Amino acid sequence: MKLLVGLGNPGNQYQGNRHNIGFMALDAIARAHGITQFRTKHSGVLAEGTIGGEKVILLKPQTFMNRSGDSVQQVAKFYKIEPADIIVLYDELDLAPGKVRVKIGGGNGGHNGLRSIDPQIGLNYKRVRLGIGHPGKDYVTHHVLGDFAKADQVWLDPLLDAIARHVDLLLKGDDSGFMNKLALATKAVDEPEAKPAPKAQSHIRQARPAKPDVKVPEGGPMADMLKKLFGGK
Repeated sequence: MKLLVGLGNPGNQYQGNRHNIGFMALDAIARAHGITQFRTKHSGVLAEGTIGGEKVILLKPQTFMNRSGDSVQQVAKFYKIEPADIIVLYDELDLAPGKVRVKIGGGNGGHNGLRSIDPQIGLNYKRVRLGIGHPGKDYVTHHVLGDFAKADQVWLDPLLDAIARHVDLLLKGDDSGFMNKLALATKAVDEPEAKPAPKAQSHIRQARPAKPDVKVPEGGPMADMLKKLFGGK
């Protein structure tokens, strides 16, 4: 059995925050795999299901970010799930928006959710870092607790969809395959649109031949007619 944890803050006012991308990813996974029976338990909301033949528990801690470890530890202890079978999805400031990296162990990078989880279950769990970009140190709080902008939907929606469709690779331990699938899903966002080739013209205006340099005799009706046709000197 695997424990999939999405990190975020509970409450409607935080629903669209960048800090809640872990919740968003878990919700996308639940929708894609028909896991709907969430219940409140162990300081979180959780549901059981099956993905790619693997039994899973989906968990969204309801303790607020800086106490996420309380809920994760309770669920892990109750279901006897080892840290190696726990996968945590969360926002990562140090990755560009839409970029994803998977690793096991390492530091918490200043993330309050990991800072709470690490002392309670150890470091040997899988971390799925979901890039939200770094605004500069003076704007971090406003950035992470701010909602995703409309422009972010260009990469956010394909990313969440790809996480949901390919999470089975993550559960099987194919972390590289999982990251490759996500990179392909968001690749179009990184590449500028190719400019369309100019339309072929159905006709090309031909250069008009220069008017001949004709000396027009002075006087008389013939001279008047030639002047009208060619001009004259």
